[in-house]
Amino acid sequence: MDHYRQDSPIGDVAYLTRSEHRVPTLVALTDRPRSRSELCELTGVSSSTIRRTLTEFGDRNWIRKEGYQFVATTLGEGIASGMEDLLERVEAERKLRDVWHWLPDDVIEFTIEMSSEMTVTVADHDAPYRPIGRFRSLLQDADRFRFLGVDIALLEPCREEFRQQVLGGMQAEIINPPNAARYVLSTYPELCSDILESGNLNPLVHDDVPPYGLSFFDDRIAVNDYDPDSAGVEVLIDTDTPAADEWAESVYTTYRAEARPLEYQQLIG
Repeated sequence: MDHYRQDSPIGDVAYLTRSEHRVPTLVALTDRPRSRSELCELTGVSSSTIRRTLTEFGDRNWIRKEGYQFVATTLGEGIASGMEDLLERVEAERKLRDVWHWLPDDVIEFTIEMSSEMTVTVADHDAPYRPIGRFRSLLQDADRFRFLGVDIALLEPCREEFRQQVLGGMQAEIINPPNAARYVLSTYPELCSDILESGNLNPLVHDDVPPYGLSFFDDRIAVNDYDPDSAGVEVLIDTDTPAADEWAESVYTTYRAEARPLEYQQLIG
């Protein structure tokens, strides 16, 4: 038996979340009128359980009866929408809770408000390159690419993909710290020569890039951590929300205004 105070908001939230079928039932009734049998089939619970749930919803004025069917009231629609938002946020938080410590404060602040609209890709023991794989898949579909930070486009397995994309016409701009640019140029001279000669890459350097990577793939942005000890990426978060794009453009514009062109001969000399 459920124990809750009907005059308590927490009690109503507890009531809705105590059984997994209740929120889906209320959400289903916001779409259109439905019968008890249809709700049973939809939620997978018994007829007696649905009957009791509908009675309890009716006691709260969340639903009304229309013939042999039931439909959400305006109050019920508001509750259903709020619960959907809460569950989406909690679901996203469950993806992020183990990776917060890899992300700087300014990244955390912007992800909190839009976490439900993000794709979060985390490395683990069995798949250490999973974030890089996600990065590569985004790169494959991009016509324009920009990056700020310690470049991960030249990490395996993205290196050849990045080269092919640039040589194939993708317009790219990267802002790296000078030491990272120097390392890439000295380690992969042939690859760098090819992409620099293509005219499709604008390489810039900045002495104080942020401690994370910021990528732009056409209309999608991504943020990744970077571990200088392992030279690996533990998490990549990507989204196409306007708020995220606004934040990312603001950060990128600030650093780009202070960046300078890469002087190839100076860096390898």
